[in-house]
Amino acid sequence: MLQVGLSFSSCPEGTAIDFPSDKSGKQNRCNSVLVNSEEGDMEAPQGTISSPPISVVITSEAETWDIDASSCMGSGQFVDWDKLPELDQETNSHREILSKTTRELKKLAREGYWTTSHSLRAQAYHQIIQHIPCRLVTPDALVYQDVAIRLFGKQNVSSHPLPEFLEGCFMPTYCLTREGITAVKKILICIGNLFPDITYCPILPAIVTLLLHYSEDEAQCFDNVSHLIACNDSHISYIDQSFLAHKASCMTFGDLANKHCPTAHRLIASASENVSEVYSEWLTWLFGELPFDYAIRILDVYLLEGQKVLYRIALALLRQYKLLVTSRELEVTDIKGDLQAFMQNIREHMTVDKLLERAFGIRLFSRKEIWLLQMANRKALLEKGITMVQRRQSFHLAVDMLKFSSTIVTAQEMRIIWSWIPERFSLFPPVLLFSTLDDGYSLQRFYSCCEGYEPTVLLLKTTREEVCGAFLSSDWNERKRSGGTSSFFGTGECFVFSVCPEMERYEWVFIKKPELTKAVPRSPRQRSSSLSSPTDISSSPNGHMASSSHLSVPVLQRGKVRLSPFLAIRHFLLPSKTASMFMSGTQEGIIIGGGGGQALCIDADLLHGRTEHCETFDNPPLCEENFQVQLLEVWGFQNA
Repeated sequence: MLQVGLSFSSCPEGTAIDFPSDKSGKQNRCNSVLVNSEEGDMEAPQGTISSPPISVVITSEAETWDIDASSCMGSGQFVDWDKLPELDQETNSHREILSKTTRELKKLAREGYWTTSHSLRAQAYHQIIQHIPCRLVTPDALVYQDVAIRLFGKQNVSSHPLPEFLEGCFMPTYCLTREGITAVKKILICIGNLFPDITYCPILPAIVTLLLHYSEDEAQCFDNVSHLIACNDSHISYIDQSFLAHKASCMTFGDLANKHCPTAHRLIASASENVSEVYSEWLTWLFGELPFDYAIRILDVYLLEGQKVLYRIALALLRQYKLLVTSRELEVTDIKGDLQAFMQNIREHMTVDKLLERAFGIRLFSRKEIWLLQMANRKALLEKGITMVQRRQSFHLAVDMLKFSSTIVTAQEMRIIWSWIPERFSLFPPVLLFSTLDDGYSLQRFYSCCEGYEPTVLLLKTTREEVCGAFLSSDWNERKRSGGTSSFFGTGECFVFSVCPEMERYEWVFIKKPELTKAVPRSPRQRSSSLSSPTDISSSPNGHMASSSHLSVPVLQRGKVRLSPFLAIRHFLLPSKTASMFMSGTQEGIIIGGGGGQALCIDADLLHGRTEHCETFDNPPLCEENFQVQLLEVWGFQNA
């Protein structure tokens, strides 16, 4: 068993969670005792071998946790409202407001309508949550009362371990009273008792704490939280309940930050040894670091729109943080601490209304595309050995600064490139597949070394010492599916980049301009269509690329289980087929990017190339337009 416990923080408004002591200095409200889970002994002396302990909550006889519905004081009984701003409680149109459609309620929540009245927010929360579709057998308020009495109300002294899924979890108190803090613990213990499948859930303590502010009693709060946990709506999700699911969500946020906040992402990649560790705390930014009035407004929209809205808000915070860092013109040495301080002092930088306005101004891809990305990340974690029942696990940095060696880029440059690639691939360390230094300047050797690997990173250095490359999402073996004709393949996760003289990345044009397309399935007829492209590659004596030839648009093969489903062409209706030309390979050479030009073209001798603006990546030339290759490397991902 693992040692578990809650990490308590002081309320953003000033309330701390210290328990009252008697005259001898001993805590008499709630003590934490370490007990050996197998033998029942007290914690073993230092130096002995014993099973790791579990935190146990002890309550005295005078403070037994009874459930008494008749003593309900109404919504807010567990809150020290003196530490929170007063609101106008006179609202006579609750019934009319709460009878609106879901679409209308979303608009009201985004605009902060619930802030006008505590009672309105309490009623809105309960009504919204009770309408969430959930599993047939979901514990409710009556079940909570029975279980709570059984667990806490029949003993003179009650000792109950906190659920193991709270290991290492952060628990903000948001100005709850001591009775409120005790109620949160009781609810969490009952959730652990009634939802045994939950193995890791860091967001849950904050959700329980916030909902308790607007619940009539513990039982109603538990009832509402149970609905969020048991939600079975295929279009919306609320609470990740395993380390696998939580880590996949963190990786998904990292992918979205990589795409929608590239400058902030690059800062994090440059200032931290492990980007994934920084992004693993993204939910704590929202429900933990932010003040209560910000967190509760986030909860308003979260209850109606699910987890996707949390991605938006965290991205908006990340963008604002980058603006702050740029304005300070200071070097960031502790990125995690700097982000934490920024969140805690958010009022100095933007209002909650401005935060939500910017969050909903971000053009994310569809819920379906985000779901596909989460599933791909889960698959990568499973391949890494993570399971549903596994406890929290640390991840080591994929690019080892001491062991990495390349003839083209430094370890620090490779770390930044590795931070650009999708999270599910960056779990794995780079492995060199092909190098002109070792394997020679042979296109056939290039193909034979790279086939069977998906994805790959291509790096090249020119004779003028310029460095550029591309992340290629698909196996080069797919070039054979066209029957010998030139055709494009790959997905929208492909991108091109320059390293020297300047480090910059250029992604698929629809990532930066998603309004140009709709994320809807294409018909089989559309998917099989083809077109003529203005250029192909063939080597010429002066190293330039000759034009002409036919190229088909990327086609996803039926029946193949792809490693890269996110941003696959089949999910989009594209206004220009030339803007989806990712990678192509023939006996004459390789092309990366198309439409009006190619981002990279390399001939069959791997000696001459050309770079120019293309519609697929909307990039400038990555180096001198006509170049000679000095060195070329291809890196894959070591997933074994």
